[in-house]
Amino acid sequence: MNTPSTTAPSSLGFGDRLYAAMREYGPVCVGIDPHASLLAQWGLDDDATGVREFSLRVVEALGGRVAAFKPQAAFFERHGSRGVAVLEEVIAACREVGTLCIVDAKRGDIGSTMAGYADAYLSDGSPLAADAVTLSPYLGVGSLAPALELAKATGRGVFVLALTSNPEGASVQHARGQDGRSVAGQIVSQLADFNASCDKLHLGPAGVVIGATVGDAVQRLGIDLPALTGAFLAPGVGAQGGGPAQVREVFAGAEDAVVASSSRAILRGGPSVLGLRDAYLATVDSLQ
Repeated sequence: MNTPSTTAPSSLGFGDRLYAAMREYGPVCVGIDPHASLLAQWGLDDDATGVREFSLRVVEALGGRVAAFKPQAAFFERHGSRGVAVLEEVIAACREVGTLCIVDAKRGDIGSTMAGYADAYLSDGSPLAADAVTLSPYLGVGSLAPALELAKATGRGVFVLALTSNPEGASVQHARGQDGRSVAGQIVSQLADFNASCDKLHLGPAGVVIGATVGDAVQRLGIDLPALTGAFLAPGVGAQGGGPAQVREVFAGAEDAVVASSSRAILRGGPSVLGLRDAYLATVDSLQ
């Protein structure tokens, strides 16, 4: 069981704990996305009570059997304070079953506001602090320093958006600066420098989000993935069409550091416990 949130999660940093979990359970992170259509499919109401039942069922069915959970904060926040309270309960439940939890909140700001987000999602004692949080770097990677340093100090981690598969993302992420480097490439390079300053066995605390369906974008943009020495969170596996061929193409040379994120392909197996477990194993098998 993981250490309670009032102290650092482990003597091993987040990246190394994730690396070990992927090798034990398979390189798949289960998204906990209680959106309205899935709640209806499970026979649950679209309210905080339904979200709680849905999310805790997922944790109960798959806890201790998967590499990580990734609750999507938006689907909790849309139910107001009661929904946020459920998110806190889900984070605690993940800790109780000993499974890593990545809060998908995509926070990003500057100065004291960024420090506030860091305290909320990464500080010891915060009810929203899990093992890692997703961040947006588009106010500059340097603006994320409060989160990066707090993750390093507490043994937690971050996943920073770098190269996403939505069509709107390319206009920003593929853009090149005067030095010829793409925005996405600069993000990966700056986080690689940060990881180089951290103690680790395999992977540092700073990972990046790169979609499993971005095709040859990594190669075209000249991004050096192995240099990151961090994990790659790869959404788009399963229902969105990502499979082993896509993962091999996108992450060539860094496949061992990729944790695929899958939500609908697994969650549609519920509410049956066996259905969820079978769907997870099928997703893992599909990547081999």
